[in-house]
Amino acid sequence: MRAIAVSAFCAEPCLVEVPKPDPDAGDVRVKIEYAALNPLDWQTADGALDEVAPHAFPLIVGVDFAGRVDMIGSGDNRFRVGDAVFGRVTAPPVGRCGAYAEYVSVPQDSPIALVPRDLPLQIAAALPSAGTAAAQILGGTAVRSGRSLLIIGAAGGVGTFLTQLAAARGIGVVAAVRGDEEKRMRAFGAAAAVDTTLGPGELAAAVRDVYPNGVDALVDLVSTDPDAFAAHAALVRDGGVAVTTRGVAGPPGVARVDFRLAPTAELLESLAAGAVQGELAVPVDAELPLEKAPQALAQNRTGGARGKTVFVI
Repeated sequence: MRAIAVSAFCAEPCLVEVPKPDPDAGDVRVKIEYAALNPLDWQTADGALDEVAPHAFPLIVGVDFAGRVDMIGSGDNRFRVGDAVFGRVTAPPVGRCGAYAEYVSVPQDSPIALVPRDLPLQIAAALPSAGTAAAQILGGTAVRSGRSLLIIGAAGGVGTFLTQLAAARGIGVVAAVRGDEEKRMRAFGAAAAVDTTLGPGELAAAVRDVYPNGVDALVDLVSTDPDAFAAHAALVRDGGVAVTTRGVAGPPGVARVDFRLAPTAELLESLAAGAVQGELAVPVDAELPLEKAPQALAQNRTGGARGKTVFVI
C-alpha cells in the first residue's frame, strides 16, 4: 500500500510502498479515505516521542483518520465491515501504523468511533486530535461562563475548536493570531482578535483594554520559549491559570498546566454530534492528495496554520 513515511528521525517524509497491515485479535482494519495533518505528525517524525514510546521504521506518519472498516480481527468486535469510522492511532510502536496510508489497523478499544450518517468523512478526519485537545484543554482550565480566556495560536485547528467551545460556554475569548483574522475569529465566537505580528505590545494593550486586571486564563498553543510563555502569562490576573501545550517552563507565581492529550471514543462521539448539530464548525483550510503530504508538513513547520489540512487517500 502507499504511505508517507520517514526512514529515520529527521529524515524527509516521502511516499513509499509498505505491506498492508493485518488486523490482530480485537482489531479493525480501516481503508482510509481521509487523513488530517497535525503539528505532532512532523514533531513525531523528528523524534519528539523518542524517549516516551517505542518506534518502528519506516515510520508511517499521521494519527487522525476517517474511512471504512474493511476487515476485522478474530474475536468479538463492536464494529462491522463497512462501518464508517474515524479515530486516532495510539497503539505502539509509534509508526507501525499511521494515518498517512491507504490502510490502518487499530484496536477496537482505541479512540475510534462511528461516523454519524450526516457527517462527511472529510470533516470527521479533522476532529480527533484538534477537537479532543480543545475539549480537554477547556476542561482543564475550569473557566466558567462570564470569565475570559486568551488563546495564543487561535487560528489553527486546536485554536478554532477551542474558541468555539469556549464561546459556547459564555467565555470571553481573546484570539491571538498571525495576520488580520478578526472577521474569521469573530465568526467562531471570539470577543476580540489581535494580530501578534504587530508586536508584543499590541497584544498586551489589547488585552488590558478589554480586561484591565488581566484574563482569567491563558492557553498558549505556540510558544516553545520560556520567555515568550512568561510574557503571555503576565497577561493573566492574579489567581488565574496558564496552560501550555508545548511543555514550556512557567514563570513563578502562575498556576501552570502542562497539557497532555487523552483521547477517548466517547469524546469523539460527542465532538461528532456537535459537528452534525451545527454547534461546532470544522474549518478545513486545504484538501490535498496524499502525494502532497511532505510539502504540507514542511509548510506546517513554519506556523501560521488556518484551520485543518486533510489528505485524500
